[in-house]
Amino acid sequence: MLNFAVLVAVATVPTAQLKAQSALSADEVIQKAVERAQQAQAGIGNPGYTYTKISVTDELDATGKLKEHKEKVYRVFFQSGKTRVKLVEVNGHVPDTADLRKQTDNELMVQQLLGQSKAHSGDNRENFLTPELVARFKFQLTDQAQVNGRRAYGIGFEPKNPEPPVRHLIDKLLNQISGTLWIDAEEFELARADIQLRSEVDLLGGMAGRLRHLVYTMIRTRIADGIWLNSFTSGDFEGRKLLDSMRIKTKSESSNFRPCT
Repeated sequence: MLNFAVLVAVATVPTAQLKAQSALSADEVIQKAVERAQQAQAGIGNPGYTYTKISVTDELDATGKLKEHKEKVYRVFFQSGKTRVKLVEVNGHVPDTADLRKQTDNELMVQQLLGQSKAHSGDNRENFLTPELVARFKFQLTDQAQVNGRRAYGIGFEPKNPEPPVRHLIDKLLNQISGTLWIDAEEFELARADIQLRSEVDLLGGMAGRLRHLVYTMIRTRIADGIWLNSFTSGDFEGRKLLDSMRIKTKSESSNFRPCT
């Protein structure tokens, strides 16, 4: 979909120079990012935006042979800190009833995994840095770089020790991921996230499946002053679903950002 080398040019700064160039600690950068995310979620005074999202998912079998390829086109609406998604095309055709039902079922499943109730007026998928989420991790300032032409702090993260308690299935996953968050140095928005799985995760005690491998990248784009939206994601997931091995590769690209009229 998009070439990382084109999207993100990274010019690193030696770690020894970080303290000289930034008076902020990793925790201070993250705190500012959380505060900024909460302001953005409130959406006070911000115009609404709409854009097109193209999502491609490939499911492979145990030998690496393609089992299913699906390309979906969405119309996305973002306003007052909430996001609504409308499926408009599946593999080149207008979505049928089964496609729309599957989209709804997937959204409900994600909400259940996160321990959330159904959101009738949209969700907050643009807000990743909540106080509850960052409280689960410890952070370290590791780098500075240019992300989409803007200076950003590289913040490494990993779960705290001892691990936070498991209340929902998503908690098991969060306890096993680590990576780097790139926080914009001017507006303290999340510009990019690189995430990987540290060890395997059983799903429902291992009977439903097991996640063995996860690599995920998300890039956000500054649309206007203080307005940042998801523009690219890439994921590689490998594991077992019931008795079958599975590998799923996903990519999504968003474009044609414009104010709602």
